Amino acid sequence: MTVSPVLVSSAESTAVAADGQFATAGVELDIDEYGPSLGAEIRGIDIANACDEEIRAVRSTLIDRKVVVIRDQHIDDAAHIDFGRRLGDVTIGHPVWDSGDVPDEVYALDSADDGFADVWHTDVTFMPRPPMGSILRPVVLPRNGGDTNWADAELAYSSLSQPVRRLVDELTAVHDGNRAFGYYLRHRRGGRGNTWDGDEVNQRVPVSHPVVRIHPETGRKSLFVNPGFTSHIEGVSDAESRGLLDLLYAHLTKPEHIVRHRWRLGDLVLWDNRNTVHYANRDYGSARRVMHRITLRGDVPVGPS
Repeated sequence: MTVSPVLVSSAESTAVAADGQFATAGVELDIDEYGPSLGAEIRGIDIANACDEEIRAVRSTLIDRKVVVIRDQHIDDAAHIDFGRRLGDVTIGHPVWDSGDVPDEVYALDSADDGFADVWHTDVTFMPRPPMGSILRPVVLPRNGGDTNWADAELAYSSLSQPVRRLVDELTAVHDGNRAFGYYLRHRRGGRGNTWDGDEVNQRVPVSHPVVRIHPETGRKSLFVNPGFTSHIEGVSDAESRGLLDLLYAHLTKPEHIVRHRWRLGDLVLWDNRNTVHYANRDYGSARRVMHRITLRGDVPVGPS
C-alpha cells in the first residue's frame, strides 16, 4: 500500500521521549507512509553522508512508523555498522549463531546454511534484554520471492476488545530460544555461543517477559509474544496457554496489521523490535537469499503496573 508522500517539517519530525517530552529532529524528510500507523519509506537521503540532524530525524521516524525503508543505499558491512552506531548501541550479531567471515556485529542469514526466518517472530526475545531495533540489508537476492512482512503489535493490542486487553495486561509469557537454537548451540558450537550483554551464552535459559509491553519512548502498549520464541503463558494450564496464544497470534497477524516489503539490492530496512513482529517469505525454492542484520541494544521489557 502506498499513499501520497508526506513532507515532514522540522516542527513535525518528533518522537516522544521516556519523560513524555517531545524531541525535535530539526530537519525535513520526504516520507511516503505505507499505512495508517505502520511503515514508511524515507526518500532522498544518503545515510553514509547524513548529518546528525538527519540521523535523529530517521530515528524519530522509526519510533513513529515502526518500520522504515531507505532505498539506494549501496553500503558494506562497515558502513552498515557505522549507521547503526549513530542510531544506538550496536550489539554482537547474535547470542548464539556463528555468521562466519563477517564482522562480529553482523548476523548473516544465508538460505544455503538454513538462514531462514519463515515464522512470525520478534528478534532475540529469548534473552533478558532483547534488541531495541534491527537494521537489515540484502546481500544476495533471489530473482523472485523472499519478501519480508511486519505486523504492528501496538495496533494489534489497541484493536483487541477491552475485556481481552484487561486479561492480557496481567499475563507473563516464557520465551525460549532452545527450540530454534538449542541443538545448534550444543552440537555446532560445542556449547559455547557468543558474548551478549557481557556474558558468554553457554546455554539458553528461558526468560519471562510481560505479554503486554510498555514502549519506553512513547508509553504505548503492544503485544509482546511471538510464535518463534514464546513457549507458553505462565500461571495458566497448557490448554489455556495454547488457546490464548493462538487467539493473540491470529489477531496480531490480521492483514490490516501488516505491511509487506519487496526487496531490491541497495535497500536498508529498520524496524522497532519493541512493537513489531516479522516474517520472511520462504517462496524462492533453491535460489539463494543472503541478508545481513545488525541490532541495537535494548532494555528489559516492562509491562503494565
